[in-house]
Amino acid sequence: MIIQTSDLRKAYGRHDALRGLNLSVPHGSALALIGANGAGKTTTIKLLMNMLSPSGGTATVLGVDSRRLSLAEFAQIGYVSENQRMPARLTVAQYLAHLRAFYANWDGDLERSILTQLRLPSERKIGDLSHGMRMKMALACALPFRPKVLVLDEPFSGLDPLIRDEFMERLLEQAGEMTVLISTHELADIEGVATDVAFLDNGMLLFQESMSDLTGRLRRIQIVLSQEATEPLQTPPSWLEVRAIGNVLTFVETRFSREELSARIAAVVSRVRSVDVQPMPLRSIFTVVARNAQLKAS
Repeated sequence: MIIQTSDLRKAYGRHDALRGLNLSVPHGSALALIGANGAGKTTTIKLLMNMLSPSGGTATVLGVDSRRLSLAEFAQIGYVSENQRMPARLTVAQYLAHLRAFYANWDGDLERSILTQLRLPSERKIGDLSHGMRMKMALACALPFRPKVLVLDEPFSGLDPLIRDEFMERLLEQAGEMTVLISTHELADIEGVATDVAFLDNGMLLFQESMSDLTGRLRRIQIVLSQEATEPLQTPPSWLEVRAIGNVLTFVETRFSREELSARIAAVVSRVRSVDVQPMPLRSIFTVVARNAQLKAS
């Protein structure tokens, strides 16, 4: 694993910001760390980047304990944050020239290509850039040395959709063999980007799964019966949000299999007139799965 944590914990006084996090980021994946503001996403990233010291547990990046990351490892890690600080008095060109000296494998052609595509004004001072342009600048600083790991901490916060799409387009073009860790609370940011997803809530990891498995196993089902369902239904554990109104039964199947669906329905209800199976948008999937995980954790 490129990134791995084991029982990682962080406390601020009596507040447990991170409570026993066990996270694995496979090589070449793009893992989205999802959760509401305050869930522990930024704390996790700061621990991984050795900006904070853990209260317990361990974290490794590129096979090295995060507390012992050296310049050799940091030369292989790109980092972009919504609160990233850059010297306001330097121009875009001056700051990039400053960074080149620290990376032996800095790709000048890639740098120029990024500046052109993101339309970054080389002679403008960083302090005069808009928020969206500063985020583009942070990406332009993180990609030209072709890092093995790219860490993005809420990179899309406050960006308008056009700039966000330009940002992601450039990121995808340069992904290659990079392993990407993205923290965000906006699901729209990760559609078409993330290969894996992990959900944090109140400092705890509620689930981690590949995006294809997650979207493939959930379906919203609507069943129309020949008569109203009057008795309490004994439904399988894989059915969530079961609702019966009149002769219409709806639920979310969390272990969807087209081959097995008919048998599962027949074990619960009879005299079925029709069955409608619908894929679910990502936001609905997360709402259902996260709510169920929170119930199990409580």
